[in-house]
Amino acid sequence: MDKTTITLIGAGNMGASLMAGLIRNGFPPQQLWITDPDTEKLQLLQRQFNVNTTTDNEDAVNRAEIVILAVKPQIMRTVLQSIAPAIQHKKPCIISVAAGIREENLQNWAGGHTAIIRCMPNTPALIGAGASALYANRFVNEKQHALAESILRAVGIIVWLENENDMDAVTALSGSGPAYFFRVIEAMQAVGEKLGLSSETARLLTLQTAYGAARMALESTESATELRHRVTSPGGTTEAAIQVLEKENIQEIFAKALDAACSRSKELADMAGKEET
Repeated sequence: MDKTTITLIGAGNMGASLMAGLIRNGFPPQQLWITDPDTEKLQLLQRQFNVNTTTDNEDAVNRAEIVILAVKPQIMRTVLQSIAPAIQHKKPCIISVAAGIREENLQNWAGGHTAIIRCMPNTPALIGAGASALYANRFVNEKQHALAESILRAVGIIVWLENENDMDAVTALSGSGPAYFFRVIEAMQAVGEKLGLSSETARLLTLQTAYGAARMALESTESATELRHRVTSPGGTTEAAIQVLEKENIQEIFAKALDAACSRSKELADMAGKEET
């Protein structure tokens, strides 16, 4: 990937985190271009990372083999259509991190016959702990496939999807997932305080418990179910708590929550598709 030039369109949290992740993993900053209408933000990134910056999207596309679109979904059509001539001339691989914009729409806005990879990252990518799902269309070649994988691995783990429709489930599970865990952390900390702990004590114990549980699940060869059974002694405190969660049907609560997120993802994609017509 050393001789590849990458352009990131959009210097928001995701664009900046991808850029930082690439540099952290040894990618040459002189082969990175980042664009944004906010010149102050660009100046800050240039000073901090010594990357190339510009407000001219078309010029940046003409320099790159990989173009990462890290812009808000609502402006994706405008941005893509404005750089479509450059895309058709340079023929880069396009990586879109915009939620709810289908490959078909991206393809139409880019001018057709374009190598496109859809990516659904999540916010822990900001600290290099993201989980990203990728889907490649039929125009993506083996080299582009490998480059995209290398780029997204710079900010966390990746999985490839064979079916684009699975993106809606990914959005519901890992895309929106950090918010679910933050909500559980909120609830546990609040109850800890109600039980008499100071705010700081409840916060630290909750956060470290969440971190420890996630790390154990990642590093263990045992399933989450097996790990849970290991800390749930018959007749003990953990069993008492788990029985309440099961009685309140925690599985059904999460099923309804993820179903709602998945349905909303499909609705947003349909809305984007209707705007195309």
